[in-house]
Amino acid sequence: MDETKPRQQSRIFVLLFFVVVVLVVAGAFTLIQRRSQYRALAKETEAHAIPTVSVIHATAASGVEDLVLPGTMEAYVQSPIYARTSGYVKKWYHDIGTRVKQGDLLADIDTPEVDQQLSQAKADLATAQANADLSKITADRLQELIKTDGVSKQEVDNAVGDLAAKNATVRSAEANVGRLEELEGFKHVVAPFSGVVTRRQTDIGQLVNAGNGGASQELFSLAQTDPLRVYVNVPEASAPSIRAGLPAYLELTQYPGRKFEGRVVRTAEAIDLASRTLLTEVDVPNRAGELLPGGYAQVHLAVQVGGEHVQVPVNALLFRAEGLRAVVVNSGNKLHLQPITIGRDYGTTLEVLQGLSASDWIVLNPADSLEDGQQVNVKQVPQKPVAAPASPGSGGAPASAGAKPGAKN
Repeated sequence: MDETKPRQQSRIFVLLFFVVVVLVVAGAFTLIQRRSQYRALAKETEAHAIPTVSVIHATAASGVEDLVLPGTMEAYVQSPIYARTSGYVKKWYHDIGTRVKQGDLLADIDTPEVDQQLSQAKADLATAQANADLSKITADRLQELIKTDGVSKQEVDNAVGDLAAKNATVRSAEANVGRLEELEGFKHVVAPFSGVVTRRQTDIGQLVNAGNGGASQELFSLAQTDPLRVYVNVPEASAPSIRAGLPAYLELTQYPGRKFEGRVVRTAEAIDLASRTLLTEVDVPNRAGELLPGGYAQVHLAVQVGGEHVQVPVNALLFRAEGLRAVVVNSGNKLHLQPITIGRDYGTTLEVLQGLSASDWIVLNPADSLEDGQQVNVKQVPQKPVAAPASPGSGGAPASAGAKPGAKN
């Protein structure tokens, strides 16, 4: 009995010892696990405290810019056709849209008054010629008689003077006949150059007067449409790049996706004081007649851009009260709010004249809460390759997201 009691107590102590050991081990394991969780949570909290930003390189601007300007297409030669003699339209031969060659007959004019005037002028010429012939015979006869003192010298002088006057009358009559014959020739209205009839404002029986006495007297309008002229007003900043021979092309809404090639042929060589632009003429071949005079076109000119400029997306700009800023990431993954000066607006991108270089990493969609010198994690956004720019001070991109601040890739 006495021996059994100590054994039972010993077993109880051993069992209690093992229970205590298990409890201590379990408590220690729980404590270690909680500490590990606390450390992970602390790291996650620290990581979330440093914002992650998306970055891209500023893009080096090309030395050539596509300058797009509005223009109106005009016929190379556009001329109204007037009657050069008075009369009635006897017949017309070509209507609008007809292509004619130089010298083609456009209309005939019946000129009864000119016909009668020509007949009268010819009769006057015949009379003047007859009088001149008679004066010549008289003068010749008196020239012979004066040799024998049959007439006085005064009579001979009178006869010679009369002959000269009659000859002048003949020349005047001949000139009048020639003038009226020219007017007779104007009865036939012909095309002065090859082109297309764009307007017909006459009809059979219409009375027309000689000259260009107003729009009502215009018989036809003729246009030479190959090539076409397009006049554009080039801004003063781009004027130094415009020269004869510069390639150009047209884009028209009615021909989507097509380009009509042309060239600059001349400029005004002076800036217009009112618009501060340079008037420039672009000639475009139009053999197929697809381009119509009077139509609207977008004219593209490849002009040289001076200086070393970069382009950035419009969503990379930060507007602050002190001015426009770009958020630049330096080699230590710290932000710098860089003041910039912008130039041309290209829609989705802007030209930056001062403040950035092609090697700078800039933040896309910068938040208003970003501050100068703030530590960030960065994530590079894929973009079209540019001329091998390097990250600031490191020769590569800024440290990627998750890397320690200031570390290099």
